[in-house]
Amino acid sequence: MIFGLFRKKNNNQAIVTRQYEHLTQAARRPLFYSDMGVPDTVLGRFEMLTIVLILYFRRTATSERSGQEIAQEIIDYFFEDIDHSIRELGVGDTGVPKRVKKFARMYYGRLESYAAALDIPDVEELKAALRRNIRPDEPDAPDMAALANYMIEAEAALKDVSEDQIATGAAFLIEPQPVERT
Repeated sequence: MIFGLFRKKNNNQAIVTRQYEHLTQAARRPLFYSDMGVPDTVLGRFEMLTIVLILYFRRTATSERSGQEIAQEIIDYFFEDIDHSIRELGVGDTGVPKRVKKFARMYYGRLESYAAALDIPDVEELKAALRRNIRPDEPDAPDMAALANYMIEAEAALKDVSEDQIATGAAFLIEPQPVERT
C-alpha cells in the first residue's frame, strides 16, 4: 500500500467521467445520422464525437483554470477510450500506438480546419471541411449544411454555459433539430 502514496490522485475523475458521458451522448443523437449526413459507422461516430469535443474545448479555452484542467483530462480520457476501442476491435498491442497516433492526427487536423471556419463563422467553409472529413470519397455525398449550421448554433449556445457547469461536468450541447425536407 505504500505505492499509493506516490500515485497521482485525480480529484476530478467523477467530473471528467460525467462530462465525457454527456459529450458522448450528444455525439450519439440519432438526428446527426438520419438527417445531417453523418454515416452511422464506427468512423462516423468518431467524427461526431470529434465535433462535439471540439465545440466543448473551444468553450473551455476561455474557462477558468479548473475548466481548462477538466478539458485536458477529458482529451486524455478520449484518447484512452480510443485505445480501449481499438483493442476491443482485436488489434494487437504492437499495432495500437500507431492507430492511436493516426486518430490523434485526424482529431487535431479536424480541430484546425473546423476552428478556422468557426472563428469567422463561415458556413460554406465549414460545410467543405465537414465533407472532406466525413465523406471524403463520395462525389454524391449529402450536403453538410445542417451539420455546419448546428455546429455554429451549438458553439453560440455554449457561450452561455456557466463556469460552474464547466467545473462540475454539467455542460450540455443543444439538441439538433430535424432537417426540413424540401
